[in-house]
Amino acid sequence: MQISSAIAQLRTTDLDESIRFYTTKVGLTLEFRYEGFYAGIRAGNQVFHLKLVDRKDPSIDFVDENDHFHLYLQTEDAAAAAETLKKNGVRFVKELHETAWGTIEFVVHDDQGHTLYFGESVR
Repeated sequence: MQISSAIAQLRTTDLDESIRFYTTKVGLTLEFRYEGFYAGIRAGNQVFHLKLVDRKDPSIDFVDENDHFHLYLQTEDAAAAAETLKKNGVRFVKELHETAWGTIEFVVHDDQGHTLYFGESVR
């Protein structure tokens, strides 16, 4: 068996607002939209999905309490990405910092509260 990609799915109570967040604030691309409840967002050569649900994603609180993430987005220039997101009014959870494992990272929440890490390898 050969796997060509893995696709994450984030749940949202407001699909339009989540699409706006990822396209307008983060600068990603709407790959597709299916009826009023499903969409795909392109991040480089990867896609993740958004699914409309009735209640807040219960993993949001779990991720916050346990220092996990929903998505880790790799970039070649974390400082430039951080500057763009700040200009676009995105609230930072952790400012740009260097890690012991050889990355430069920052952390934000999306419009629903999902935790997004942005990282650049410096090794």
